[in-house]
Amino acid sequence: MDLNEKAKKVLDALEREFPEAKPVLDFITPLELLIATILSAQATDKLVNKVTKALFKKYKTASDYAGADLPELEKDLSSVNFYRNKAKSVKGCCAKITRDFGGHVPETLDELVTLPGVGRKTANIVLGNAFGKDALAVDTHVKRVSRRLGFTESDDPDEIEKDLSSIIPEKRWTRTTLLFILHGRTTCKAKNPGCEVCPVKDLCVYYRTEFKKNKR
Repeated sequence: MDLNEKAKKVLDALEREFPEAKPVLDFITPLELLIATILSAQATDKLVNKVTKALFKKYKTASDYAGADLPELEKDLSSVNFYRNKAKSVKGCCAKITRDFGGHVPETLDELVTLPGVGRKTANIVLGNAFGKDALAVDTHVKRVSRRLGFTESDDPDEIEKDLSSIIPEKRWTRTTLLFILHGRTTCKAKNPGCEVCPVKDLCVYYRTEFKKNKR
């Protein structure tokens, strides 16, 4: 079985397992998803959703964030990990959106990654979930699931994105991100993965090698 066929079987199985897979971060507008994704680095989605519930009521537009008093914005984000750095990123990001993009979140990868605090992962999450474009975002769960399944041998998110993009049809990129993230959170965990109940274990390199070996 080649990797393209294997990827299709994996995605079909995960679709059956998680038919309701959707973004966990709460948002309505592209700007809200952008801000929430920046805040989610090394923080739980549950915590970010708690913080953004009040944040999104206070700051409605990119210019609101751009014009915010930095110490006040830091206070608004103080319960999130690395809140000082994230406050600077949010303020700087929104200043550039206001100055260079007319206050609207840009809709291309090349433009999004010019924003402070925005890398390919964040950009692809916004493109896929806020703008409905085909985009493959590699976070820690996507990285782990992809490596265990044997879809990549790389540790570099950009290289993993390239490897996945070469074997998964473009129309399934956004869905792949959601499915791999959910699978990584519920079954394919970093510690004590639930390999014995995994819906794709028969296609998994990790299950065939590491897991079974450790069970002997």
